[in-house]
Amino acid sequence: MNVPRLGFLLLWFTACTAVASPGESGHAGAPAPLGVQAASGETKEQLDARMAWWREARFGMFIHWGIMSIPGRECWYMHEARVTVDEYEKLVSRYNPTNYSAKDIVSLAKAAGQKYLVFVSKHHDGFAMWDTRLSEYSIMATPFKRDIVKELADECGRQGMKFGLYYSILDWHHPYARWQHWPKYREYMKGQLRELLTGYGPIAVLWFDGEWAEEWTDQQGRELYAYVRSLQPNIIINNRIGKGRQDNLGQTKQGFFPGDFDTPEQQVPRKGWPGTDWESCMTINGSWSFTTNDTQHKPARELVQMLADIASKGGNFLLNIGPRPDGSIMEDQRDRLMAIGRWMKVNKESIYWTTAGPFARRLAWGRCTAGPGRLYLHVFDWPGDRQLTLPGLKNAVGKAWLLSDPARASLPVSRSQGMMTIELPAAAPDPFDGVVVLDVEGRPDVEPSLIRPASDGVISLLAASADLHGGTVRYDSLPERDSIGHWTDAGDWVSWDFVVNCPGEYRVELAYGCETGSGGGELLVEVGEQRLTVKAQETGGWFQRVTCEVGTLDLKGTGPHTVALRIKSKPGVAVLDLHRVTLKPKKS
Repeated sequence: MNVPRLGFLLLWFTACTAVASPGESGHAGAPAPLGVQAASGETKEQLDARMAWWREARFGMFIHWGIMSIPGRECWYMHEARVTVDEYEKLVSRYNPTNYSAKDIVSLAKAAGQKYLVFVSKHHDGFAMWDTRLSEYSIMATPFKRDIVKELADECGRQGMKFGLYYSILDWHHPYARWQHWPKYREYMKGQLRELLTGYGPIAVLWFDGEWAEEWTDQQGRELYAYVRSLQPNIIINNRIGKGRQDNLGQTKQGFFPGDFDTPEQQVPRKGWPGTDWESCMTINGSWSFTTNDTQHKPARELVQMLADIASKGGNFLLNIGPRPDGSIMEDQRDRLMAIGRWMKVNKESIYWTTAGPFARRLAWGRCTAGPGRLYLHVFDWPGDRQLTLPGLKNAVGKAWLLSDPARASLPVSRSQGMMTIELPAAAPDPFDGVVVLDVEGRPDVEPSLIRPASDGVISLLAASADLHGGTVRYDSLPERDSIGHWTDAGDWVSWDFVVNCPGEYRVELAYGCETGSGGGELLVEVGEQRLTVKAQETGGWFQRVTCEVGTLDLKGTGPHTVALRIKSKPGVAVLDLHRVTLKPKKS
């Protein structure tokens, strides 16, 4: 759509002055300054009440869709391909999603077990998916001419689904969204948000993005937060409204920053963030919007386990779909959601209304969520010996049973040397995640967590369970990585505390990847005064792993031990990406 620049500005100014009211601005005809109607401060009780439904929901649907879907090149296409505004606007006349159905989308979310929906109302390309009066650059200029936001909002209301909106602060299209014109763009943005927050019923979540725009400040974010809450006091707003987010890790920096929850993107925090509300947003394949050549969809098993992993750490899971340009949903994405829904139909009690599990370290067989007087044990790897071990749980326990068992037949529970064991049936009730329910007396109380051997004596030291020391080394939670990387400072090191039940010699194995050109670096594996030197061999990539035996350690005495890995030499950018250290009892 080739809207003349002057015509666009006149249209925007006329509509924007019509939106403002005398009560907001002090006089008719001028948009109100941000933050005039600042929301009052909240007590913890008030915040908890506002966040209650969101904390209970645990699982939502994200939708990236619009004219950005037409090129099939992901939603950053306009920026990355350096497409001009005039050229990009030609997509508007091509957008006619005749296979779109709000009922189908909301019904799919419900079938998947998702409790809320967040729809991209305006992405970085600036295109409005609703009938905005502030610009002709909207869904109403397309051949489709239907207000997508309204249809989704209405359908969510009919089906009892909470409805939220994504809105990008960054705007590659608007002529005022940069430099000295930024104050005028802020008023335009405020006018659009007012339309969304006053014309479409209750908006449960407002999910901002694009806050990295240089012109945006944290003070502007605080003012906008207050303005949004003045229009919808019960709305929940993410931390990307201000400047507190730390890259894609999504955690808010220390200090006072606006926003109600943190937003890790395409990853899951290693241990969660106790006392903080957070939500991992994730794609089913590798792209947010429809991308023609992205056919690498995550398996349903991985997505179910990711949902349990996130819930076990006290977070929410916002799983994205990217419909085709015609509005239809890719079969691979629909199939994944339906598979999650089948699992949720049986096991939803272990996700909704739960809190983080009490175990500080990752359990070797899976994850744990908690409910009142109850633990839900998510068993990803069903033990071949049928013995499910719970390290350090001190509470008296009652009955254990399979959540999928309508008869709730009891499973034998025993305790020995600080380890609780549940005897499982031979076959897992679900190939993705079999859930065992354990009733406990009182608040779960777990001894300081030490990694313990499996029933065969093998000690598995996972990347996710390591203690990280230093400024660069960090855990990468992406499923295809699940490793300790970014280890560029030779002074950084990692360690694990574990328990030895059977003293003696143990073979040490490392599973790692090493990029071409970075081989030859050396690590020290240390237990007490014992040291092994490991020379990293190139594997073809940081995430192309090999498992190799690197030597033997003599673990003397039962009880706690510590193993540490330190860099001895680093000729390349880093030594390796570490996935796992395994200690295996040496056969006599």
